[in-house]
Amino acid sequence: MAIHIVIPDDYQLATQQLDFLQQNEKFQCSALGDLSKDSMADHQLSSAEALILIRERTVIDEAFLRRTPKLKLISQTGKLARNVDIDACTRAGVAIVEGTGSPVAPAELTWLLIMASRRKLVSSVNAMEQGHWQTEIGSAVNIQVIGILGYGKIGKRIASYAAVFGMQVQVWGSLRAQEEARTHGWKVPESREQFFATSDVLTVHQRLVATTEGNITPADLALMKKDALFVNTSRAELVAEGALLNALKQGRPGFAALDVYEEEPLYDTQHPYLLMPNVLCTPHLGYVEKASYELYFRTAFENVVRYFEGDSSQVING
Repeated sequence: MAIHIVIPDDYQLATQQLDFLQQNEKFQCSALGDLSKDSMADHQLSSAEALILIRERTVIDEAFLRRTPKLKLISQTGKLARNVDIDACTRAGVAIVEGTGSPVAPAELTWLLIMASRRKLVSSVNAMEQGHWQTEIGSAVNIQVIGILGYGKIGKRIASYAAVFGMQVQVWGSLRAQEEARTHGWKVPESREQFFATSDVLTVHQRLVATTEGNITPADLALMKKDALFVNTSRAELVAEGALLNALKQGRPGFAALDVYEEEPLYDTQHPYLLMPNVLCTPHLGYVEKASYELYFRTAFENVVRYFEGDSSQVING
């Protein structure tokens, strides 16, 4: 009998289009939509022997593991994050393996948000569809200062994009990030306060770990310019709870472009961010891109096959 793999919280059922997930007769792969809405979820989960998780969409804790009595393996797309309770999995005898990812799609989405927000693209398109002409005056990014908070793979790509567009690049982050940024020729301000106060565009590219959770404070945001743009395609929890919404109401920063939220999926059409004309929102599209899905899921599926063929060398909780 084929080993049953379940992919939970595949909101678009996009993995059904990935042929390689169905080409090994030893494995049966089922995609589930939003678990909070999918009526087949419990039935499918009860027979799952392996899960392939889409980034951090699905929270795996003791309560979830009670729904998966046959589960032997969790294969994470990309790197493991805090959505998985490793200790609970270990107690339940569930092995965990990690995959790999690419910074390309999230970096491109970040740049798209910066450009669309600065040129007020969405409101201009919407106005034109309603019969209006040239309702907005945006601003070019050329010569503006872009502040990159966090200087990993995505942050480095954003710096290169910004330089091509004639922006002045400055970086803040760990000592490692600061030193590496200097090596690459980017400016590192004298202080964190100066970084927030002088950035025309500030984009967040930190990993969410214990030391970075809530590290962007109301005091940081209050330093920003009235016409500055705050961009977050990384994790909402990097910002202190409620701090960004309050800051936007107070006018510093003047604009935001967001791809991540504290609660996802975000279905509430009355959410404050969606009602603010100075905020551009997208539904966590950073990694949701064809080539990224191919990479994430091919690796994750290969890890499942390897494990059930007897290779447990990649298990991180073994």
